[in-house]
Amino acid sequence: MRFTTILTLAVSASLANGVVAQNFGNNSNNGNNGNNNNNNNGNNNNNGNNNNGQDDGQDDNAGDADVLQLDPDLVQDASQVDGLGDDAEDGQAPSLTDDANFINFCSGKTVTNGLQVREGSCNGIVMGDIPAQDQMTTAIIVNPLPGDDLTENEDFDIQVQVNNLVAGFFTNPDNTYYAAPQQLTNGVVTGHSHVTVQDLGGSLAPTNPPDAIEFTFFKGINDDGNGQGLLSATVPGGLQAGFYRVCTMNAAANHQPVIMPVAQRGAQDDCTKFTVGQGNGGNAGDDADADDDAGDDGQDDGQDDGQDDQGNNQGNNNNNNNNNNNNNGQNNGGNNNNQGNNNGNNGNNFGGNFGNRFGRGRGRGRFSRRAFVA
Repeated sequence: MRFTTILTLAVSASLANGVVAQNFGNNSNNGNNGNNNNNNNGNNNNNGNNNNGQDDGQDDNAGDADVLQLDPDLVQDASQVDGLGDDAEDGQAPSLTDDANFINFCSGKTVTNGLQVREGSCNGIVMGDIPAQDQMTTAIIVNPLPGDDLTENEDFDIQVQVNNLVAGFFTNPDNTYYAAPQQLTNGVVTGHSHVTVQDLGGSLAPTNPPDAIEFTFFKGINDDGNGQGLLSATVPGGLQAGFYRVCTMNAAANHQPVIMPVAQRGAQDDCTKFTVGQGNGGNAGDDADADDDAGDDGQDDGQDDGQDDQGNNQGNNNNNNNNNNNNNGQNNGGNNNNQGNNNGNNGNNFGGNFGNRFGRGRGRGRFSRRAFVA
């Protein structure tokens, strides 16, 4: 073979190999590019995942903004301890504890939800604003007075003077009962007062308290009275003859009892006792038949030891026998100062807190409760 022919073949083979190598290299590069594309696509997918994850997180956070939650700044540390530390006194009970202000205390229970639930319920509404010590609510009943005897079945007014209560705020008791916190106006509780009358049976000094369910008269006073704290409620038709107690129940606007800032204080409510139809003319120290020829005897220091139908006198006693009724008493120092009077007709003496006697009740029983709606 000639040399020129061999050289030509060698050059041709070299060129062919170069083309193949170039093509192979290009294919490899294309493969790399493909990988890069795949990787880039993968990265893009990852970015997409990241974006989706971020969006989901933002959606979750946005949802939390609408969820009911307790402001951390309002959490009270005192609710997290039971109070039985080193400064506790003997006999003190442990307090319930909760790390979140008892926000879920009513879980699983019947909630009050603005209603007067007679079967009992749980109210999750906070107590609310509490006044300062020098603006605490206080009340005194000015009518009827202690020991007053009122005319049977005759209209009369119950009057109470209330200080430190912005009266006239009375929400709907049918659907807002205990449904909002106590509020203040210029530091004073915003609310109203109630008055309730109960029959005490045959005495002004019963040993058993009256049933809280039973009442003879009840009224929520939803106005501001005379604007100076004097509130009034009329008892239409009056009351039957008997022995009664009248009390106030001062409340915030949503009817909850007013909440005060300290434990050691005077009461925010008042009660007084009076009679109806007992014939003592409203004078706690006079008996119905004091002027009906019955003797008047008393004992100094407000103690009544007089006994009907007995003839024992210690000291100097004045006996009047016009109606054949003898009333006797003891006089310290031998003098009758006419403190307290005996009722010859009834033959019984009632020792009052004021050193005076009321005529004994005529044995009347308790009558049915009269329903007065606020």
